[in-house]
Amino acid sequence: MALLTTGNAFIRELEKVGSLGVYVPPEGGYEGRYRRRLRATGYETLHITAKGLGDLAAYLTGVHGVRPPHLGKKSTGSGAAVGNVYYLPPLIGSHLEQLPPKSKGLVLWIIEGHILSNQELDYLTALPRLEPKVKVVIERGGDRAFRWTPLEKTLLAG
Repeated sequence: MALLTTGNAFIRELEKVGSLGVYVPPEGGYEGRYRRRLRATGYETLHITAKGLGDLAAYLTGVHGVRPPHLGKKSTGSGAAVGNVYYLPPLIGSHLEQLPPKSKGLVLWIIEGHILSNQELDYLTALPRLEPKVKVVIERGGDRAFRWTPLEKTLLAG
């Protein structure tokens, strides 16, 4: 049985443009197929959600502090700045260091991308130019069939 979609056009467009906005059917399944085809081509994929990311530049490419949730408990100190802060390494940098030697690069696949602002989308559009081994795919919304467009064009439409 032949595959209905090989994903070659999707992968060529991603390599050419660097960042894509995708529209997926609500029943799902298509994104998993395309991620599997990216892995078969030599890319590693990192699947994250856009909700709760905060400052994208700090989260993806810089060391950033994270506070654990308070869970309704009062802190023992006074003031808002008191409490444990954990510093995490840059998400993209740590994943790029772990790539196998023959890997083509890292594909950052972000779901729920409809909540991102135009400024955040502009940064994600520029990210593949700043870090050439990184490609970006953002799920921008739903559609009847899986389709993609350069992320810059979804900026103009939004």
